[in-house]
Amino acid sequence: MMVWMMFAFVLVYVLTIRPQQKKQKELEAQIKALKTGDKVVTSGGIHGVIANVKGEKETSLTLKIAENVRIEIEKSSIQTVLKS
Repeated sequence: MMVWMMFAFVLVYVLTIRPQQKKQKELEAQIKALKTGDKVVTSGGIHGVIANVKGEKETSLTLKIAENVRIEIEKSSIQTVLKS
């Protein structure tokens, strides 16, 4: 019985937890590598182009969402980095 419980735990880990951790690490690496001109989607669903990155230590950036419309957002609110 104990062997089956261990097998079930390993199966859950391999199928759900590990892929999610890998995806999170990839997103963190993409966020650290953001630069002006990258297309992104925020967690609120806003699509835009990065107009200004406020340094590597800073946590915010300026996002251009339309002509003459720019908003300042936190890097942590980036959900997806789109391919250019």
